[in-house]
Amino acid sequence: MRTQTSPDSDPLRVGIIGTGNIGTDLLLKVLRSPALRCDMFAGRRAESPGIELAKSRGVPTSADGIDAIVALADQLDVVMDATSANDAVRHWSLIEPLGLKFIDLTPANQGKFCVPALNLEECLDEQYVGMVTCGGQAAVPMASCLDQASEGLSYLEIVTASSSRSVGPASRANLDEYVLTTQTATRRFCDVEDTKTILIINPADPPIVMRNSITVNASEQVDMHVLRAAVDTMEKTIRSYVPGYRVVVPPVRASGRIMITVEVEGRGDWLPPSAGNLDIITCAAVAVAEARAER
Repeated sequence: MRTQTSPDSDPLRVGIIGTGNIGTDLLLKVLRSPALRCDMFAGRRAESPGIELAKSRGVPTSADGIDAIVALADQLDVVMDATSANDAVRHWSLIEPLGLKFIDLTPANQGKFCVPALNLEECLDEQYVGMVTCGGQAAVPMASCLDQASEGLSYLEIVTASSSRSVGPASRANLDEYVLTTQTATRRFCDVEDTKTILIINPADPPIVMRNSITVNASEQVDMHVLRAAVDTMEKTIRSYVPGYRVVVPPVRASGRIMITVEVEGRGDWLPPSAGNLDIITCAAVAVAEARAER
């Protein structure tokens, strides 16, 4: 799924709003991509570590938030929002009339949901693409595998554990939105009647690697041979744009459940490799932007 950009093509001009953990990790991935160029990195704290890093890399910065992005609209191709769910809704109300493409990394539960492994192509013409949540990016593709191997599921549960250090203030303020958006995405991508999403913020030191368990009751009619093949293929697809994604417990039927467990180890761009929750959603958003750059 990794894009190959022609050396003669112009990079997509990106504006990033949000200079916290997700925004800064995203910036570093955009700077690494030959298909993308960050022309504005905007937040609300001029002294934030993210702003300082951007300045050190020669990236234009601003503490005027969304106003800086709007002022530069005619010089941007896409806006990537790494703020909060409430802020993203307000930002979209300003971006939509300008016609700019909008990639939302917050759990605002709006726009066309995109999990690149599942529906990248059908999202590329959408003005507003929502990247669901980090847990959704990691777990919903495996939930989809369970759906493929069954005749419809009555209940599916996703449990995600992330290190406390990797969950910043904006993410902590959006925990309800995280749960709602992950469950909405699970129902949207899978034929399942009832879902539950659980997020564990683990304070262990050294920090844990992001881990996701996807389970259904053992009474569900699931073809285990079909499931194992689907999971193997899905893991390879996701690893094409999230190198640290891996299945650590292949599909197993035990203790009254059918379970798949995956881990995401990040590249350590901004926070340590344990922060796979940052890595998977920023990698997914970059995959969307790079695919658009290829058009």
